[in-house]
Amino acid sequence: MRPDVSSALADAPLHRAFVSVLGQFRPVGAGVLIAPRLVLTCAHVVNSALGRDRFDTLLPPRDQTVPVRLPHVDRERRLAGRVLPEMWRPPRSRSEAGHPAPPPAGMLPYYGDLAVLELDTEAPPGAEPAPFLPQRDSNEVVAQWASGHALPTLRAIPRVSAHPWIALDVLGGTVADGFSGGPLWDRERQAVVGLVVAAHEAAPQPGHDHHRLPAAMYAISLSSIEAELPGLPPVAVPAAGRGRQQLLAMLEQLLTSRQAVRECEERLAAQLGRRPAGPAADVERLAGMAMGVRRGVPELLDIVYEHLAEFRPSSLTEVGGWEGMLRIARLVSPRERLSLQRRRNLNALLAQCDAIDPTTLLRTVLPYAEGLPTPVDLADATDILEGYDPQPGQPMTPLLQGIVHIVVQERAAGGDLADDLDAWARSAAPRLGVARAAVDQFRADASVAHAATAAARRTESVPPRVQVELLPVAPGQLFTYQIWVWSGDGRHEVVLAQDTEVPSHQVVEAIRQVLNTEVQEHPETALVEFFVAPAWLRLDVDTWEFPGDADDGGFYPGITRRVVLRSSERTRETYAGWKRRSSALPTAPRLLLDERCTDPAVARARLEVSPDAGIVVVCCDRQQQGRVLRQCIQAGVHTVLWHRENHSGQLATDLLALVEGIDHTRIPEAVRLERAKAKADPDCPTHHGRWLSLLHDGPDHRPPPLAPDPWALTQP
Repeated sequence: MRPDVSSALADAPLHRAFVSVLGQFRPVGAGVLIAPRLVLTCAHVVNSALGRDRFDTLLPPRDQTVPVRLPHVDRERRLAGRVLPEMWRPPRSRSEAGHPAPPPAGMLPYYGDLAVLELDTEAPPGAEPAPFLPQRDSNEVVAQWASGHALPTLRAIPRVSAHPWIALDVLGGTVADGFSGGPLWDRERQAVVGLVVAAHEAAPQPGHDHHRLPAAMYAISLSSIEAELPGLPPVAVPAAGRGRQQLLAMLEQLLTSRQAVRECEERLAAQLGRRPAGPAADVERLAGMAMGVRRGVPELLDIVYEHLAEFRPSSLTEVGGWEGMLRIARLVSPRERLSLQRRRNLNALLAQCDAIDPTTLLRTVLPYAEGLPTPVDLADATDILEGYDPQPGQPMTPLLQGIVHIVVQERAAGGDLADDLDAWARSAAPRLGVARAAVDQFRADASVAHAATAAARRTESVPPRVQVELLPVAPGQLFTYQIWVWSGDGRHEVVLAQDTEVPSHQVVEAIRQVLNTEVQEHPETALVEFFVAPAWLRLDVDTWEFPGDADDGGFYPGITRRVVLRSSERTRETYAGWKRRSSALPTAPRLLLDERCTDPAVARARLEVSPDAGIVVVCCDRQQQGRVLRQCIQAGVHTVLWHRENHSGQLATDLLALVEGIDHTRIPEAVRLERAKAKADPDCPTHHGRWLSLLHDGPDHRPPPLAPDPWALTQP
């Protein structure tokens, strides 16, 4: 993977900022230059360089220096860096910064793991701070080995971005410890989008002891870095060209004296942690400083607004004045509206709000937008809204609309942050070119609409789903089954099970019985879903019939009952994991989730640590099974086997033995046989075939003729 000359030239901004962190004998990790004397890296890289345990939480003393070098700028020169105490975030197992307990072995993802080194001297000539951008696209990225040599690089593509990490699939190259702390570089956008932090190494392929399957790699996203290090100086961004001359002309129009320019430049430099130019200040330096760092242009807008409000208030309402400044700022910095501190103040409030779902918020504010990313939380959702302009004739920006919707729902839910968010919106509105009266009117309209929607929901009920798990017996005329009922109020349970083979008309009779006894309020609208193994996808369930009597005209569980054939929910978020686990099914080990994994966070971590495991055995208390099952489905697991009553250690051993060494396509038949054995031996009530449950979602499980669009299947 030797980069060609054009690639090397394209990566020049990265090379000028790439830092190698040195241990006693060799490079132990990497970092990235973010200011002339500041290097951003991982805390575990610093620990390794100092010969400490990689997850040591103690702040390194100031007299301990970390040797670094910039291999692409001056390979022979060594610099000494010291950890800034306020920028030390060692790895921790919990999201709360006040709980610094290191993560247990194998836990991924974890939190923190960031450090900023202050160099004793400025970086050598030729070195430049790296430009940063948030990771939002699916562009291929590259990472570099700590030695800085051109060969040891790897290519990866982001799979999913969620706090605190970005997960990536490695396309080429070998993941090693030396990548830790190094920048994740997007060549197309010419910016750093994350900091490499950890990796998974897959098991060797059979017969190739030294050849490992492509690994998953993880990086800390820019939003997580900024959240962990609130005192971090604003990072640089790629140079913007569009709108620069218009911005200069507008600054000259609004700041009419050299004293005004100098005062604004001094304030901006203080906000951004830069050196002021003093008497040499002019609009060129002022605009260049703002355009060179993340959220620098919104910071400039805040400063100019406050200056005009104090010395020239009439210019804020003049035609082409403040409105023109905002229009040009959107050209220069199209995705940023808020200054860094204003954004952080908002995020601190949003972290405590839970009355509205982030995806629902995006769809409410931007019903016309296509291809919206899936937000991980409300802070991410509002960050997406920040990049959109209002529709023609709408005075409210999408960002303010989103905040007002959150305010309305938080107040309706009895949340105590509604007033603080409301105050934030009213304060930010004038700086965004929106009158406070427009915010008040939009809030009143949104409150009325929300009250009407809530009233309508109280009078409506969600039609339930009747789900039938079928295990046919060749040649497909006899069946065993279990029938589930799901309803919008949270119910999802097995209501009927048949472990001996019966013909199709008895299956239909059982479905009708469930519709009559379990979903009495919606027997005509309930959705009937069949769960079948891949070999039986062509089962013609639409022809099954229960004659009935003359009054009801019979019962057909076919198209008139809205029948679909599928096996489990699959969403856009789980599809990537489902595909990865599909390719690894023949060789991946079976995974056990027992009583220790009933906490959803623990189950999620176990599944993340085993990204190839497609077959999972769940063995825990019945009350907890649904929570663990949900984590399995969201992780893209294909097959889950569990017992509805028993969860002893011996049962876990039996179920693991049942699926060990068997082809995944044969698991439904193996489960059917175990049920049959249990029925054939009534004197053995402890046989594990009794109350045995299976969720099977094998590859190629939804052919288009029989299944709806896979992205529409989200619940249950």
